[in-house]
Amino acid sequence: MKVEDIKQITVLGAGSMGHQIGMLSALGGFQTIIQDVQEGALVKAKESLEYQMNKWVKKGKISEEGKQEAFNRLSFTTSLEEAVVNTDFVIEAVVEKLDVKREVFQKLDQLAPPHAILATNSSTIVNSKIADVTNRPEKVCNMHFFFPPLVMDCVEVVKSEHTSEETAQLTMDVCEKMNRTGVLLNKEISGFVANRILGALTREAVKLYEEGYAEFEDIDLICKKALNHPIGPFALMDLSGIDVAYYVNQQRYAETGDPADKPATCIEEKVKAGTLGRKTGKGWYDYSTKSKVKQ
Repeated sequence: MKVEDIKQITVLGAGSMGHQIGMLSALGGFQTIIQDVQEGALVKAKESLEYQMNKWVKKGKISEEGKQEAFNRLSFTTSLEEAVVNTDFVIEAVVEKLDVKREVFQKLDQLAPPHAILATNSSTIVNSKIADVTNRPEKVCNMHFFFPPLVMDCVEVVKSEHTSEETAQLTMDVCEKMNRTGVLLNKEISGFVANRILGALTREAVKLYEEGYAEFEDIDLICKKALNHPIGPFALMDLSGIDVAYYVNQQRYAETGDPADKPATCIEEKVKAGTLGRKTGKGWYDYSTKSKVKQ
């Protein structure tokens, strides 16, 4: 199979990652279906994409005609079977929990055509931990987009020892059609490249905060002013979702058993309180007011 043979792409999960990946697919010329079990999530996804694409039109990044053509290629459904029965390529973007992903891939293997590639957008779980529930491990890989996908120009494509060269190349070609830079990792490692480097920075930042060396706002400020980072680690957690960081740490701790990989106390407290960052209006920073944060 070549990239020209991929006519339909299915994105599973209409959350902060999934709906934007779906739009990238539609913009890339693919017939695209976004599937989510919750109808409300699909409504919210469509509204968000209309808002974002209208901003693109105003900024001259896309024409009104180009926007409409992309939406004409995009559809939404709560039915997994309907979403994948005729698909050529699936991108799973559900919650970052291994048991959930394994259940989804088991269903996908039964419902999707035998030729379809099954990619996971997981930011930390290697695809070999998922592929064994399918009868097509050679067609399974990681396709890790970065948040927010409509802005970030990078996708980590990760092979396991079972992923075929054809699957890896096709996935890289899909990245290109989506106007994204695919980078191929030939070996699996939890967290891949970017998140391992970012994770080390974040762990140190959280440790410095918890041990009282500096307030989180000042740690962010130092990272911006001294290291020239566009955003500090605490503000970045708010942007991507504090629960995402929590689940990633939980998964890594389950794999390693190393207490250093457990979610930090301050992270766990915020998840239990439901203050998850921008999406809930409050995380490390309060987004419900117009007051400026120290950045």
